[in-house]
Amino acid sequence: MARSLTGAVRPPPVIDGLSFLPENLEEIRQAGLTAMICDVSQVEEVRDADGTPRYQRNFGVNDASLDAAISRIDDSDLVFVAKRGSDIGSKPGCAAFLQFQSCETIGEDLRRIAYFHAKGLRVLQLTHHNDNKFAGGAIETEQSGLTELGRAGIAEMNRVGLLPDVSHGSVPTILEAAQASRSPVVYSHGACRAIVDHPRCITDEGIRAIADKGGVVGIFMMSFWLTTDSQPNIDHLIAHIRHAVNIGGIDTVGISNDFPMAGQENLRRLNNDNAEGVKEYLGWWQAMRKLGIPGYEVDPQHVVIPELNNLSRMMTIRDALLDDGFSQTEVSKIMGGNWQKLFVEVLG
Repeated sequence: MARSLTGAVRPPPVIDGLSFLPENLEEIRQAGLTAMICDVSQVEEVRDADGTPRYQRNFGVNDASLDAAISRIDDSDLVFVAKRGSDIGSKPGCAAFLQFQSCETIGEDLRRIAYFHAKGLRVLQLTHHNDNKFAGGAIETEQSGLTELGRAGIAEMNRVGLLPDVSHGSVPTILEAAQASRSPVVYSHGACRAIVDHPRCITDEGIRAIADKGGVVGIFMMSFWLTTDSQPNIDHLIAHIRHAVNIGGIDTVGISNDFPMAGQENLRRLNNDNAEGVKEYLGWWQAMRKLGIPGYEVDPQHVVIPELNNLSRMMTIRDALLDDGFSQTEVSKIMGGNWQKLFVEVLG
């Protein structure tokens, strides 16, 4: 175990590879997080001419959203804006590495990368589901990879010290970004396509590419991409972690949430009734099916793993990993050590 500035032994870090600022910041303490990648972007829904919904993160609203998040954080002693990996544990509270989940905020103006970095952004995702000016998204009928602007953008991220995130990217985007970046890249939140054959999930080739670059693959909580079984449980999550470890190695895998801090809110209100809660996703799911996108042929039956849709999820996962036969050292890496090492390497 590491030692704090006072010489006291610190427990291993508990790090969430993708979460959000809760309305009640006390939830961060209750979740037991040492650090997190914190998505502070704001989504605007736009619709194609045929009514198909798309969710974009454009410059104006997200510039303001970043400012608002930093203001909230600065007013709290429960969380602080982390700018370097070495900030983790340097003072009380959870170290938040701020993220946008798409380069739509950058548009075609690469100067915005340094602009957002100066404000405190530290993780930038190339695309969210759909193609944009930087890269091809996973949820498209035809798969494409990095554009020339995307390659230049990654070079600029490397220059200023932003961590490139390939979550939601197409297979070519993931592989080409790992090759193009001079620093490690991350797949901050997702699941394994070898277990659930869906374009939102990462292939074994993608896991290897990220591992070879020294990056991290974060396994998340969205159950319809963890299992096609009718009843999801924690074993399905552990199976994805185990698979990613087998493919990429123990130093490559972390945990991510991708729901609000306390869990998917509608499912919590429904007492985790997945049969009822999944209905809010069906309109989007069926719209993707209508477009002919692979993976959407059958409606999902659930949204969350009930025992993880709460603030105690990280401790529940830790215990399940130990029960599954991972050693204490391996569990410490998966629960946060791998994320911490990556942040220090890329961000200092």
